[in-house]
Amino acid sequence: MDRDKKISTAVIRRLPKYYRYLKELLRKGIYKTSSKELSQMTGFSASQIRQDLNNFGGFGQQGFGYDVYNLSSEIGKIIGADKNYKIIIVGAGNIGQAIANYTGFYENGYDVVAIFDKNPKLIGLSLRNVTIQDIDEIDTFLSQNYVDLGVICTPKNAAQTTADSMVQNGIKGIWNFAPTDIRVPDDVALENVHLNESLFSLTYYYNKNTTKAD
Repeated sequence: MDRDKKISTAVIRRLPKYYRYLKELLRKGIYKTSSKELSQMTGFSASQIRQDLNNFGGFGQQGFGYDVYNLSSEIGKIIGADKNYKIIIVGAGNIGQAIANYTGFYENGYDVVAIFDKNPKLIGLSLRNVTIQDIDEIDTFLSQNYVDLGVICTPKNAAQTTADSMVQNGIKGIWNFAPTDIRVPDDVALENVHLNESLFSLTYYYNKNTTKAD
């Protein structure tokens, strides 16, 4: 793949879905597939899948299709699923606890090394053997421990301050679940996750496809 080639965000967002379905094929003992079969699984057209994969070299062989193990491995490398990551979570409310307890998080190489909150009722409790620490300890912790990614699950008014603290302490990737967009320097990867936006998309299609009586 040409490292200088700019890949569209839409393509990048489709890759994890390809990766997930390829992993499912491997679990079923299926080691060969085609763009047509992937289309039936993912909902994307066969043409779209071939175009997406051609951005990274194609990986398929005419008349044979795709080697599932090889394609899964290559996509895993592209999206960084072949590495392990140390993560902290700030905000131990419902979303923070759900993330900390999500088994798939750990199965895919994401290791939660610390959790922070300001609620004295939560400080000292443990989630998957990780003790919730006082948010006032975050700078000290980050100065003493290397962390790849930070997860923000705070209320809206604390999100930017939390992000600033993460950036100042060298974190280069932030997953933000707070109900607000935060700003980070260009060299910090950021993913804002707005649950309401996803829900509104769902209700848009629900209302579009549902006939209601007057």
